[in-house]
Amino acid sequence: MNIDSKEDLSISSPQLPLEAPSSISRRSFLNTALGAMGGASLGWAAASTSFASGAEAAPAGTHKKDIRIGMMTAPVSQLPLDAVLAMAKRCGIAALEIMSGPGSSLIDPMSFNQADADKVKQKLADRQLEISSLANYMDSAAPGKTEEVQAIAKKMIDAAALLEVPTICMITGLPHSGTSKIAMLKQYVPTVFRPIVDHAKDKGIQVAVENWFATCLQGLDTFDCLMETIPDENFGLNYDPSHLVHQELDIMIPVARFSKRIFHTHAKDSLIDVQRRNYVGILGGGWWRYVIPGYGNINWGEYVGNLREVGYRGVLSIEHEDNTFGPEEGFQHGARYLGRFC
Repeated sequence: MNIDSKEDLSISSPQLPLEAPSSISRRSFLNTALGAMGGASLGWAAASTSFASGAEAAPAGTHKKDIRIGMMTAPVSQLPLDAVLAMAKRCGIAALEIMSGPGSSLIDPMSFNQADADKVKQKLADRQLEISSLANYMDSAAPGKTEEVQAIAKKMIDAAALLEVPTICMITGLPHSGTSKIAMLKQYVPTVFRPIVDHAKDKGIQVAVENWFATCLQGLDTFDCLMETIPDENFGLNYDPSHLVHQELDIMIPVARFSKRIFHTHAKDSLIDVQRRNYVGILGGGWWRYVIPGYGNINWGEYVGNLREVGYRGVLSIEHEDNTFGPEEGFQHGARYLGRFC
């Protein structure tokens, strides 16, 4: 999405086909910006309740699940839920990361009730599918939007609890002008997330934030800062290794370092055009882009192997931002490739 487009905090339907990502573009805020966040400045006491990581999040009464393939629904969020579930089955996908917010055609949490949850769960059971998370990538740090974003996040948590979905996914938000990312993580982000994390803790839900480099989570120093500032056991990462590739960071370090706090993962690759980078320089544009897993520079066998070693047994949620494939085609290629590792 273009970073400038993130001011729109109301849900919008993704456009098909996907827009081509630029060097600082992301899914036009996943083509879904759903609110803003803020909150009371409360102390960050470590959670006393133990929350399972993705390695342990399995419905009661079932065997422990293995790593499985999912899809993030942003490119198809304008479709009805039945159509998206049918696409997932055609693509060989087991789980869905469902974009959720006011006006969503998939799951609108603002008026979601037990009857709605029962209907969704029956649709999933009929197709042998699951929801890995409810997601909303609104700019959580948008000035003046704190109460709105907190209200949306709490409704997402309530909906997740009704659906028996273990996790909601968000972002930390964009840094404010004149404020460093570390300062944002220490001073502003905690005031935004404290009421959300507390509400999630009460409901038995995990809150996972994605490490999109344009937000406050960029280098591994910012990962450390966030995890230290918000130590609650139900607060962690929706880890996306693709955002580290063009930064020349080691994507394996967070897997080992934050193994107990990786609740969800995005499966998206990054393709580096070394010749163009050597021509325009690292500050130039057009030398890297997001692609479907298997079409870029990530060694997925090594990555999944490391996830398995630290005990992760959650979902690899394909985040489709590759403009060379249509939505269903991209999900099919991604699922087929990742299937060899799951």
